[in-house]
Amino acid sequence: MQRFVFFGGKGGVGKTTISSAYAHKCATAGLDTLLVSTDPAHSTADVFDQRFDDDPQRVDGYDSLWVMEIDPEREVSEHLMEVKRALGDQVSPSIVNEIDRQVELAHQTPGAHEAALFDRFIEVMRDSEEYDRVVFDTSPTGGTLRLLSLPQYLEGWIDRLLSKREKSVDLYEKAAIGDMEPRRSAVGDPIIARLRERKENFEFAGETLRERSQFFLVLNPDELSLRETERAIESYDERDLPVGGLVMNRLTPEPDPEEDGRGARFLRQRVETEREHLQRVEREFTPPLVAAIETRIAEVRGELLAEVAEELDVSI
Repeated sequence: MQRFVFFGGKGGVGKTTISSAYAHKCATAGLDTLLVSTDPAHSTADVFDQRFDDDPQRVDGYDSLWVMEIDPEREVSEHLMEVKRALGDQVSPSIVNEIDRQVELAHQTPGAHEAALFDRFIEVMRDSEEYDRVVFDTSPTGGTLRLLSLPQYLEGWIDRLLSKREKSVDLYEKAAIGDMEPRRSAVGDPIIARLRERKENFEFAGETLRERSQFFLVLNPDELSLRETERAIESYDERDLPVGGLVMNRLTPEPDPEEDGRGARFLRQRVETEREHLQRVEREFTPPLVAAIETRIAEVRGELLAEVAEELDVSI
């Protein structure tokens, strides 16, 4: 199994339950495991009955399990302030306020949330050497795909910005006359240094996601969930991030044979429909089905979490 393991899928399918169960499985097997929630609707606190924040915290009752919940709004705010500081150092005081206004507007545009969150995402991957396994409980499919697509799209964009900056510095130096020293040089230019740093970060992220990561999708036994999962599989493949397996979650338990009331008849019909969806996944979907998890009556935590972990046919 790769060091970084991601669980994704449509909103509400039970990603937190499955990722927490897998983290439990790894930790109880003796692996130092970090569970990272990037979903704005954090539910890990409910699973483990413990509050978490942006720093890894050891889970009560475990020797080898830590959890952290990344706060997207906090990341956006910190990313905004960092960009303002970086730009403020490069421009004259007379236009600092205008730069601040433009940066504020930029952070309200589509993609700003993912860009800010991705910086923290890279930081977590870089600083996780002390853990044997890092498990990501991700946001719903669309947000996750946008997040994971950033290295692919931004590496080329950074290359173009870097090339233009280097050319502008070169032209400025050539324009210097007499004994006048150019204000900028390619060596030591802070903007070039910043762009190169960003480029290296995206290259690291792209390589890590393609070569050191494994992806699993969680789905429910209904038509909408199956369709979104099909689209997600295609999107992951297009980004060279193949899905390693599927987890069918929240299957309806079948009533006992002697039960024959209205509720039992409804449940049997529902079970039949869900089994058809399950068989379709096994027959038509390329990634293997690594678990079929029945709905529990109570919230999945404690012993029930251990039960779900046992049903996950995902290697550690």
